[in-house]
Amino acid sequence: MAADQLTIALDANGADAGPAEVARGAVLAAARCDLRVLVFGPAAQIGRPDAGRRHGPRRAMPRGATPASAGVEVLDAPVSIAKAGDPARAVRAMPESSIVQAVRAVADGRADALVSGGSTGAALAAGLFHVKRARGVHRPALAVLVPVPGKPFLLLDCGANVVLRPEHLIQFAHMGAAFMEAVIGLERPRVALLSNGTEATKGTEDVQAAHAALAAAEDLAFIGNVEGFAVGTGEVDVIVTDGFTGNVFLKVMEGTADALLRAVREAATSSPRAKAGGLLLRPALGGLRDAIDPEAQGGAFLLGLRGLGVVPHGSFGANGIARAIELAARGVRADVVGRTHERLAAAGALRERSADVREARGRGASGGGGSSEAAATVPDP
Repeated sequence: MAADQLTIALDANGADAGPAEVARGAVLAAARCDLRVLVFGPAAQIGRPDAGRRHGPRRAMPRGATPASAGVEVLDAPVSIAKAGDPARAVRAMPESSIVQAVRAVADGRADALVSGGSTGAALAAGLFHVKRARGVHRPALAVLVPVPGKPFLLLDCGANVVLRPEHLIQFAHMGAAFMEAVIGLERPRVALLSNGTEATKGTEDVQAAHAALAAAEDLAFIGNVEGFAVGTGEVDVIVTDGFTGNVFLKVMEGTADALLRAVREAATSSPRAKAGGLLLRPALGGLRDAIDPEAQGGAFLLGLRGLGVVPHGSFGANGIARAIELAARGVRADVVGRTHERLAAAGALRERSADVREARGRGASGGGGSSEAAATVPDP
């Protein structure tokens, strides 16, 4: 690859809109930016990524462009494990699957980052097996920038791990702070734990233990606990929680935002007078809709591996996939992986090798519970 041109590996299988729509997102991203995209998916279904959708706001690429000129290469990988019930087992059993091939492209240096709109579990398992967990990191985390207009914040974990220990939450706090510094440019981002009260004694025992440790961290702007009311207040830049709570929290926000927008739309068309007022409000409401559109954000970062990954929502169309690819490129250029690890090391939050071995043995004896996907089933190398 060119020294100054990034290459993104894209898994085209598993997204709701199908491989062809995912591939069109690759063409759109490559046409916008100086990027090369390796698309792993069923070549027969993808065909020409620039074909189709010649009309409408989601047309994949400028008229006259071609996949070759846009820097997109389709690599035939028809096998999908997006629906596999056991992602870790599927990754082991099907090395020819599109997600494994895309992850291997990152692991062997052919690509700089991964984007996968299929199964989060498969992406996480493949990343753990082939890219590997960063040394000293307990668990990877999914981190998403929540698009509250004027007051965005980073939420992690939002889906990678169900059960976490205090040391995992502590690492996530430092990962989130490093992300906001590197990608958003915030100095000393404010970090908080999501809990059922602002007092230090609120929350589970693990949350309370993490609170005590983070409160003593001099290099972290830890402001304590926050409740769900903190959304939209701008009082915090990074909210840390377990993957189960974070995933529910995120989807409740998305569902509420969608319901409110529908209610406003219905009210604005309920009568001739309302329609007249709606015409005046249309530009402002359109801007609000765009600001909170999940596709515009690109997806969630997979933090804690030795390479970078971005996981867009499975419902994204070409525009959302393109934004995910652009987000991955932005993360690589900001050295999110390196800066995250540096911050963990500076804070003394990296675990020792002996702890790695003990945890791996413990998982083997207990059957590997604790992760919603695969983080607890793959020991460090």
